[in-house]
Amino acid sequence: MLEYEPKILIAFAETLGGNQEIFDWLIKNGYPELGALSMCLRGSEEAFHWLMKNGYPHYGALDRAIDGDLKAYIWLQKNDFHILAVLADACHAKPEAIEYFNRNELPIFLLIARKFITFRDNQTFDYHKKQF
Repeated sequence: MLEYEPKILIAFAETLGGNQEIFDWLIKNGYPELGALSMCLRGSEEAFHWLMKNGYPHYGALDRAIDGDLKAYIWLQKNDFHILAVLADACHAKPEAIEYFNRNELPIFLLIARKFITFRDNQTFDYHKKQF
């Protein structure tokens, strides 16, 4: 994710809160993978499969690692996606991940983690639906 300009990552973070206008902008302006990642992190299996089929398995693994899939987390580390593994930890507010991003002056990833945590913490379970 370091290859993206900070403004693109800020836009991505905003989509985690459901900002449809920014989501549409990402899709229409050459960042469909970030749009798909946003949808994937919000529970879309279709977006997960799109990521896997279109050359973004690292983003699919990030989603699964955030969901607690140890194999996905290890895959990120073994395949040199260390930043994404740390982001998965930051999405669980692990102090060592927060310290890593602070120490390496990467506050944008803390913003992404906070936006994801806010999204996750504001979900309510509706037993009429299969997903949160």
